[in-house]
Amino acid sequence: MLEACCTVFLFLFCYQVASAEVHREGHYVAAVYEHRSILSPNPAILTDRHSALELMSKNLYIYEEQVIAAAKQGAQIIVFPEDGIHGFNFTRETIYPYLEFVPCPQSVKWNPCREPHLFSDTEVLQRLSCMALRSKMFLVANIGAKQPCEYKDPLCPPDGRYQFNTDVVFNANGTLVARYRKQNLYFEYAFNTPPEVDYVLFDTPFAGKFGMFTCFDILFYEPAVSLVKEYNVKQVVYPTAWMNQLPLLSAVEFQQAFATAFNINVLAANIHHPTLGMTGSGIYTPLKSFIYHDMESHDGKLIVAEISVMTPEHESHLESNARPGKSIEYPHNSFASLYIDDQVCSKKEQEAHCCVAEKEDKEAPLIFYREMMYDNFTLVPVRGTKGELQVCANTLCCYLSYQRPTISDELYALGVFDGLHTVHGTYYVQVCALVKCGGLSYSTCGQEVTDATALIDFQLGGNFSTSYIFPLLLMSGINPDFTDHLGWKDNYYFMSKKGPSSGLVTAALYGRRYERD
Repeated sequence: MLEACCTVFLFLFCYQVASAEVHREGHYVAAVYEHRSILSPNPAILTDRHSALELMSKNLYIYEEQVIAAAKQGAQIIVFPEDGIHGFNFTRETIYPYLEFVPCPQSVKWNPCREPHLFSDTEVLQRLSCMALRSKMFLVANIGAKQPCEYKDPLCPPDGRYQFNTDVVFNANGTLVARYRKQNLYFEYAFNTPPEVDYVLFDTPFAGKFGMFTCFDILFYEPAVSLVKEYNVKQVVYPTAWMNQLPLLSAVEFQQAFATAFNINVLAANIHHPTLGMTGSGIYTPLKSFIYHDMESHDGKLIVAEISVMTPEHESHLESNARPGKSIEYPHNSFASLYIDDQVCSKKEQEAHCCVAEKEDKEAPLIFYREMMYDNFTLVPVRGTKGELQVCANTLCCYLSYQRPTISDELYALGVFDGLHTVHGTYYVQVCALVKCGGLSYSTCGQEVTDATALIDFQLGGNFSTSYIFPLLLMSGINPDFTDHLGWKDNYYFMSKKGPSSGLVTAALYGRRYERD
């Protein structure tokens, strides 16, 4: 018996030493899990609490397995996706049995694993707390939460309670340390928008403070940008249930763009339901990403990676490259001018080729219009092995200088949009995009494309009216890449890439004018 105890002690001692070696100073080990959730077969039908707990328990068993697997790899924090435990497509009434009571961590210090009977309807919180405690790691998960309200509260719903899409964080002791209630709901009629915006931070011993927001929040100023700009957050946890939309808003594409633009680390966990277009998770740093995007597999995926701690000394591209920026000379003065007024054909015409008038005896590029991302883009085709193009809409002019070794059997176009996006959300965007079209006809430009062979060197820029610009660079197979140069030059924001290793699907500058939403 004594020998067995000594063996166990030596194992634990060696494991702790090994973990200490893995956790290098200035680094931490993060994990995210893309979860294929077990869903309610009838989310529109009301069930009871017992049945709801049975379904959620099936997902929690998978969470427990992944926490153990992450702990074996030295993870210090793990992030699970939005809707991963209870699912989605509920009504306000039918989600009620799945909701937990989540007290404000700033008001009460509570360890659900050690104090399970302090509050009622907290069975899921208890399971999550025990996972964190047993694995000795921080744990981030998403649940549905309920909060009673009084009728004298003018915002109190008629049924006398708020229902929130809620992220919770437990520290390595299993204590509830943070609660975030989602601000920007995406057609989530089961939930309420919180009365006030939650700006949620939590401290860790390995990477300092983290910020937290959920899914659709990433496209808006509050609270995502505020956390970075006002609270100086450099590490973000991001549960999401994101439906990919190419060419500009695939999950891994925009997650990396957010990390790159603000020079921060983003730990993003997406749900895995490829038939619904839902996949794409990763651990993102400004210099390297560890991603998972798989539309074929039916399985979830655990990603574990050691990354550097980002500190306040690391300025974002939006700050370090404030106008005027520092970078290579951008040759926008050499671009031939192209004005929308030059067109002869009607914008509503659907012919593949649109005649334009000559200007100064020069043949101007063809202008055509296509819907992309539900927005009416103005585009010009990219022809030949090299060239320079300009296309404008409203106040935004986009410029492209490009070169490729050979002309592949693929059509590319340079597009611009400057206006209010109004489908599946309302928000103002300015976009310059170099995209591969779905075929060889102009009518296919703006379609969803996942693969490409053309190796294109390019410089893409625009005279943006906002400093909030997200660089999107997506290569064949839905693989994000990093730009060579990024920043302001003479009131133009640009990105460039030379010597790509795979075909280009999308290169875009996605600007957000939050004040015009």
